Amino acid sequence: MLRRGCFEGGRPSRYRAFTRVLKQWIAVGVLTAGAASPVAAAEQIRLMVLGDSLTAGYGLPQKDAFPVRLHAALEQSGISAVVINAGVSGDTTAGGLARIGWALADKPTHAIVELGANDALRGIDPKTTRRNLDAIVSRLQEAGVKVMLAGMYAPPNWGREYEADFRSIYPDLAKKYGIGLYPFFLDGVAARRELNQADGIHPNEKGVAVIVERILPSVRRLLGAKE
Repeated sequence: MLRRGCFEGGRPSRYRAFTRVLKQWIAVGVLTAGAASPVAAAEQIRLMVLGDSLTAGYGLPQKDAFPVRLHAALEQSGISAVVINAGVSGDTTAGGLARIGWALADKPTHAIVELGANDALRGIDPKTTRRNLDAIVSRLQEAGVKVMLAGMYAPPNWGREYEADFRSIYPDLAKKYGIGLYPFFLDGVAARRELNQADGIHPNEKGVAVIVERILPSVRRLLGAKE
């Protein structure tokens, strides 16, 4: 599911007694919800997608936003998870870092960090982008969140040196923190007119489908699935 509901109010005493027994069974492993899933059900998976417009679903119906489509793909592959859309259109790595405390309030167990595209478009110093992403990953790990970086490439108009410096950020941080890396979030979609909206930057519904299909194996590994 995409959000976890909260139910309150009075409950009959027999129902409360039943729930107490049920919790005891779960605690000793008598019940294993979703046992058929390749991911152990020891805790509810809460996957946060911390990103920008590429994950927020800019220009798309909500049903076609990346987190929604990823959630459906995970369910189809046998993984039950709450997928939290923490994408904010126009966000830079600085913006992502500024709201990391708010994002952690959703208590994610896992996170995909997809930030940096707007840094590159604005020509922000790669050192600044690196510093911000480093801090984001560090904060997430301190909170016990398992992290995967989704990389981004810089446009060629800033020159080869900028492009190389920017591209190296993601593998360097993945190695430093021992986390998963999906090298290029827009792999298979960038610069393909039929997979992007009229602005040539944001994926359309077909583009999102390609992204989900390509990134899914990496996300499954992040969540501990056995291939």
